[in-house]
Order: sequence, then C-alpha cells, then structure tokens
Amino acid sequence: MKQKACKICKKIYEGDKCPRCESRESTEGFKGRIVVKNPEKSEIAQKLNIKEKGNFAIKVR
Repeated sequence: MKQKACKICKKIYEGDKCPRCESRESTEGFKGRIVVKNPEKSEIAQKLNIKEKGNFAIKVR
C-alpha cells in the first residue's frame, strides 16, 4: 500500500483515513519528510506546530 499525506495535518500514513485527525483528505503527492522523535525538544517540530511523534510531510500538494 502506498503512503499518503494528510492535507490537513501533514501526517504520513497508510490506510483509508488519517490516524491523527481522522480526515479522509489525503494525497500521494508530497515533498520532503520529517521524522519527529522528541517533539518537546525539536525546534523544527515546534515551528511546524507538531506535538507528537511520527512521520510528517514538509510540503503537501
């Protein structure tokens, strides 16, 4: 199954709906990936307003 990114929260996932926000608006067209392991200490996660661990797309089409 192909990975897709949620158009709302940018979470990268496989399946029918986003596990983070439960949206069904997704795209296979995304660029870049950020892997957040420690959102409290990550400056990038704070700038992107990510408060949980996981894979996120940097740019979603």
